[in-house]
Amino acid sequence: MTWQFLAPWAVLAVYCIVTTLAIPRRVGVRQFFDGHSNQGAPPSVWLVAASAAITWIFAKSIVNVSDLSLAFGPTGAIGYTIYYLSFVVAGVTIYLLRVRGGYRSLMHYLVDKYGGLAARLFLLVVGFRLLNEVWSNTKVMALYFGPEGSTPYWLAAAAVTLYTLAYAWSGGMRASLMTDRLQTLLIFILLGIVLAVLLPGLQSHGLPPVPADTTAAGVTFCLLALVQIWSYPFHDPVLTDRGFLNPPRQMLQSFLLAALLSGGFILLFGLIGLYGRAFGLTGPATVSVPASFGLLMLMVFNGMMLLSGGSTIDSTFTSVAKLAARDWRNATDDPTRAHLLTGRLAVLAVAVVGNLPLLTIYLGDRIGPAVIAATTISGTMVIGLAPIFLLGWLRAAGPLSFHLAFWPGLGIGIVRAVETFAKVSIFPPELAVGSGRYALDLGVNLYGLLICTIGFLVGVVITGALVRGRPAEPVGDASMP
Repeated sequence: MTWQFLAPWAVLAVYCIVTTLAIPRRVGVRQFFDGHSNQGAPPSVWLVAASAAITWIFAKSIVNVSDLSLAFGPTGAIGYTIYYLSFVVAGVTIYLLRVRGGYRSLMHYLVDKYGGLAARLFLLVVGFRLLNEVWSNTKVMALYFGPEGSTPYWLAAAAVTLYTLAYAWSGGMRASLMTDRLQTLLIFILLGIVLAVLLPGLQSHGLPPVPADTTAAGVTFCLLALVQIWSYPFHDPVLTDRGFLNPPRQMLQSFLLAALLSGGFILLFGLIGLYGRAFGLTGPATVSVPASFGLLMLMVFNGMMLLSGGSTIDSTFTSVAKLAARDWRNATDDPTRAHLLTGRLAVLAVAVVGNLPLLTIYLGDRIGPAVIAATTISGTMVIGLAPIFLLGWLRAAGPLSFHLAFWPGLGIGIVRAVETFAKVSIFPPELAVGSGRYALDLGVNLYGLLICTIGFLVGVVITGALVRGRPAEPVGDASMP
């Protein structure tokens, strides 16, 4: 048995031991759902900031930014970093919802503004997103233990899932916050080690040349990110749940700090792809670059993937518990033991169901990867959420506005997913904006966002007209004494 085989398991053992040190031994119901301390105090600015930051440094995100910078050069890294402006969009929006409307959750806002049906539809989209988070991060972590489908691969996927399930089951949001704080510190230390190793070679070699057409394609991706950030954060409860943990002003500070921490990490990690491009390395940058330095660097990268993936999965489990136990029933009262049991059973269910997409490798070389790729279209499916949350201050906005924004966006996203899955062309190429592989996505999202916004405003006009045309109800009967 070689070190190549034993090394990732040694890293996993260290990860589990260190993470266990941060897990609270006992938590109450409020701690499980709201992350409060033993004394009942809400989490601090820095604790929420660290937690929000690490939960958006997904294992999949590290792979994505590395491969994008490998493919497009600096514009690939910048484009992916733009997505982290979602913290600013979500933070400001949630701050206004809490301060002006007194809302205690996104569900509270949706039910009050658009009705129960709209809120349930939103939760179904959110549920899809949460399932996607489980398998995508499990897969990235497991690939460091063996080829996809191998015995070590499946053992690692099971081990990571079961360990994360164990402490999310017992500690909920409080455990997630405490482990996130430690994981944030460790992942930045590991990033520092990686940059210390790579930067001398990159400085001596210089930034890799990038053809003009490749740069233009990267700019197209940057524009796609700028379009999607207005809707993207709202379908991620891992992010938005943290917008209601501490007082509004502190929450906004936490989100702005999280944007700097996570966005800065992702931008710096783009240097990994630039290194691979500069030295002509092939394959996924998060594998080819550390492999070029040997086993120790592979272990460092393995540790980073475990930290980022584990933090995202435990936060996903926590959000699932809240969604099933409280959000689905729009419960605004204090959580009870019954909520706790419901939440924990939901976490157990999503730990199993959320990893089922890993089995698509057995569907064949063509079908399996297409299923996986199709799930990444979720950002397009939710473009209608932008007007729903950003224009909700319009007084006449109601259920009609919600549906005229929500359904067109969902339909456009489903069509784009069908194109990816079936490898057929449905949207005409004339819709493309920009150049390169993301030109059609940019066009579809840009025009789709416009359609959803117009639909929302049409709903506002119709609802306003109906309200104005409705006769005023009498305030009382003059014949009554």
